[in-house]
Amino acid sequence: MKESDQKIIITRIFDAPRDLVWKAWTDPDLIKEWWGPKDFTAPSIQIDFRKGGKYLYCMHGPKGTEFDKDFWSAGFFKEIVPMKKIVSTDFFADEHGNKVDPTSYGMKPEHPKELTVIITFEDVLTDQTKLTLEYPRPKSDAAFEAMKNSGMEMGWNQSFDKLEKTLSTSETTCETVCERK
Repeated sequence: MKESDQKIIITRIFDAPRDLVWKAWTDPDLIKEWWGPKDFTAPSIQIDFRKGGKYLYCMHGPKGTEFDKDFWSAGFFKEIVPMKKIVSTDFFADEHGNKVDPTSYGMKPEHPKELTVIITFEDVLTDQTKLTLEYPRPKSDAAFEAMKNSGMEMGWNQSFDKLEKTLSTSETTCETVCERK
């Protein structure tokens, strides 16, 4: 994670072509394979993938731990540039997609109620893709600190480890994934 006074940036280079990484980010069946930190599952992924459309994701923590429950997040797509960029809102939600206070999921009271996330997809080399998540700084210093200290970096890196595995499985190839359109 790179932090500046203006944003948080999390980047990963995947050994997979951009169309496959894009598909793994936008296909609900593939998102279920990698969404959430290590040992979390994604029992429900719903996407209305269009400008103004909504997503609603659920991740469930490991059984027998303090995280053995559903965690819902949702947002609206503000901009979609196919194969290049997705801009959306992001907020904690209930199972119906209604915004809930972040404290209901253990976040600090200063944590922003809604974030903007900018996801970009870039070719690096043949069959490599640079994926960048950018979270612009919220207005308040306290909200930015709460965001930086929320475990976001660790959670995203663990999710990206799972995404890397999804992209490298013999069943996930561009031929099979790109046919699902």
